[in-house]
Amino acid sequence: MVNLEWYRTFKAIYKTGTLTGAAETLFISQPGVSLHLGSLESYVGYKLFDRTGRKMIPTERGKVLFNALVDPLTRLEELEKNFQRSTEKHTPTISIGMCFETFQITLEQYVSTLPFNLIISFGEYPEMLDQLNKGILDLIITPKKGISPNIEHEPFSSENIVLVGAKDVDVAAFKEVHKTKNKRGIEDWLKQQKWYGTTGDMEHLFQFWILNFGKKPDFRPNYIVPNLNSIVRCLSGGTGLAVIPDFLCQNEINSGQIQLIWEGDKKLKNTLYFGTRKNTTHLEEITHLKELFKTVME
Repeated sequence: MVNLEWYRTFKAIYKTGTLTGAAETLFISQPGVSLHLGSLESYVGYKLFDRTGRKMIPTERGKVLFNALVDPLTRLEELEKNFQRSTEKHTPTISIGMCFETFQITLEQYVSTLPFNLIISFGEYPEMLDQLNKGILDLIITPKKGISPNIEHEPFSSENIVLVGAKDVDVAAFKEVHKTKNKRGIEDWLKQQKWYGTTGDMEHLFQFWILNFGKKPDFRPNYIVPNLNSIVRCLSGGTGLAVIPDFLCQNEINSGQIQLIWEGDKKLKNTLYFGTRKNTTHLEEITHLKELFKTVME
């Protein structure tokens, strides 16, 4: 038997004319709406909508199905309401985009306490900005601002990109080399050390190197690990250097598990922004999430 939710999603798309509108009506994600529609079209064996830009135009077969479906489905929904407690509300679902490391340090500890459903997405910042603009995401955490007039950016914190190292790194030796103010000598000393990097993001290392040495680093890290939090754990129990945001390793620096080696002669600082759509339907839930981030990032 066909999934009843496919029919409800079909009706919501037909009524609103967009996938985003249907998602907001049903309190589910836009990818979920697309999945339901694709499953229903596969089940009936024909297209129900023509996709023109952002509008969903029902096909002739789609109109026939809607006319046959709308009355019995409406009666079923009314029946459901009569048996539902009047105080019961739909639980909204909020979709957030951010980097994996930020999620682990900030929001992960609070997920089980949230009074609403949550979907976390990880990806590149340009992709997340595009998904926010299209209505797939409701909130993003990003160091980069987009240009869409539909998106608002609210600064809430900052991150310093710094050079950190394991406990056994000879910081005194580095300071002696640094005192010479000989960039070539400083660079040579650093390149002699073991280095950590990540599989997907070398931007921090590149930016730090360009700012302080006027060029990209001409070496590859010795150890490539999945993410920045992996680097912190590796440095805490091993040896080597890495360039990472300070808020990801502040506790380890304070406890002496790793060392702050160098902030750079020219400091690299990023502002972190909340990105939201201007006319969001989940203002209360997004405000709740923002307060959690602000608490952790203070």
